[in-house]
Amino acid sequence: MDFKPKLVAFDLDGTLAESKQRVSADMGELLCKLMQKMPIAVLSGAAFHQFENQLLPALPMNTPLERLYLFPTSAAACYVFENHAWHSRYDHTFTPEEKTHIMGALNEALKETGLAEPPTQVWGERIEDRGGEITFSALGQKAPFEIKSRWDPDKLKRMPLRAALLRRLPECSVAVNATSSIDITRKGITKAYGIRQLADISGISVSEMLYVGDTLKEGGNDAVVIETGVRTQEVSGPEETARFIEDILLTHTLVP
Repeated sequence: MDFKPKLVAFDLDGTLAESKQRVSADMGELLCKLMQKMPIAVLSGAAFHQFENQLLPALPMNTPLERLYLFPTSAAACYVFENHAWHSRYDHTFTPEEKTHIMGALNEALKETGLAEPPTQVWGERIEDRGGEITFSALGQKAPFEIKSRWDPDKLKRMPLRAALLRRLPECSVAVNATSSIDITRKGITKAYGIRQLADISGISVSEMLYVGDTLKEGGNDAVVIETGVRTQEVSGPEETARFIEDILLTHTLVP
């Protein structure tokens, strides 16, 4: 590729791995090689414990973790690796009062859009409190990828819910993810916020970064990064992401 970034930021589900699935060992090897050339970041609607289960086990022992920035819950928090452990750099967790208000608005919006009644089969909780993010998963948090990926591929079921939530929660940001969920965070706490915080924390300007994600179209939870001016690369899934990383590794020799 012609543009040589000094930092690459990735979405997690649908980009580095299929939704809620473990990052493959091969992808972990590629990320390790990339981190030997530059810092990387991973931004996701997932809670931090999901990073611990889904991403970190795939990384080889020699991975320079001090070059990895993690932004769980749609960048409502940031974690960095210092002194052999992960530490929070910031955390915008909702207050109990905010959570009660959001849950009430979510239940109203689900009724309005006909999504309140759960389907015949549900895998786990449909509403999850992730601290700085409330997530609604129509088929449950643990639904198999092959089932939830077919449930709303064009997002036509969830976009009305997003609109109903925005009317009730003007103080919040609401994003539709790649398969069957919607994420609610504080107003302005989005992946765009994460990109700006990443620039401050890493010392690398947004113009020198590249963001890779699978939902960069309007309404997708990656699309908000475009407002920062960061260069973007849309991918169809982990296989295309792997090929893209290989391309960067072939053409990029800079080691900051």
